[in-house]
Amino acid sequence: MTIKAILFDAYGTLFDVFSVKEKCGQFFEGKGEELSKTWREKQMEYFFLSQILQKYEPFDELTEKALRAALDLHGEEADRNTMSELMKAYEQLTPFEETEEVLKSLKGRQTYIYSNGTKKMLDPLIEHNGLTDWIGALSADEIRQYKPSPAAYSYAMEKLGLNKKNILFVSSNQWDIAGAASFGFRTAWINRKNEPVSSLGYHPEYIFRDLKGLEAVQ
Repeated sequence: MTIKAILFDAYGTLFDVFSVKEKCGQFFEGKGEELSKTWREKQMEYFFLSQILQKYEPFDELTEKALRAALDLHGEEADRNTMSELMKAYEQLTPFEETEEVLKSLKGRQTYIYSNGTKKMLDPLIEHNGLTDWIGALSADEIRQYKPSPAAYSYAMEKLGLNKKNILFVSSNQWDIAGAASFGFRTAWINRKNEPVSSLGYHPEYIFRDLKGLEAVQ
C-alpha cells in the first residue's frame, strides 16, 4: 500500500540526543559526554518504568528527574539556573546532518514527529532548528501512554486518519520499531550504529544507515 504519512521518532532519529554533552560540558568540565549518556539511560529507564507501573508522569518531568539522577551518579550538583539551562538544551538538540534535506525531499506526504516527548519539548525543538515548514509534532503525552504501548501507536493512527499500512514509522530505536511493527505500521529502522537486528521477531520493513534511504521509499 502507498505510504501517505511518515511518523518520525525524535530523539536519536531526527535529532542527536547526545548533543546535550556540549551544554553539560560547559557546566561540568570534562564530564559532558558521560553525563549525557547517563542522562539518556536514566530518561529511558524512567519512562519505561512509568509505563509498566501505570503511574504516568510527563516526559519533561521524567527528563528532569533523570538529569538529577545522572548528576548524583557522577557526584555533581546543580542549582536552579543550571538545571534550567540543561533542560533547555533538550529544546535545542542538534539535528543529524541529513535531517533537513530529507524532510524537504518528502514534501507532499504528511510528516510528523511522534514522540514520547511533550509538545512543550517538541514544538520549540522544531522551531529552533527551522523545521516548522517541513514537519509537525504529535505526542504520546496527549493520551498519557508511552511508546511502545499499542495504545500510543493507535492514537497516532487515529490522529492521521489513515490505515496503518499507509503509515511508515521511522526510528533509530529498536524497541520503538518493535512496538510499531507489532501494532501493524510499516517500519524503517535508522541503524546508525550498524547494530544486529533484534531477536524479538518484529523486523523492520526497511533498514537504512541514515535518513537518506527514505527518499527512495514509495
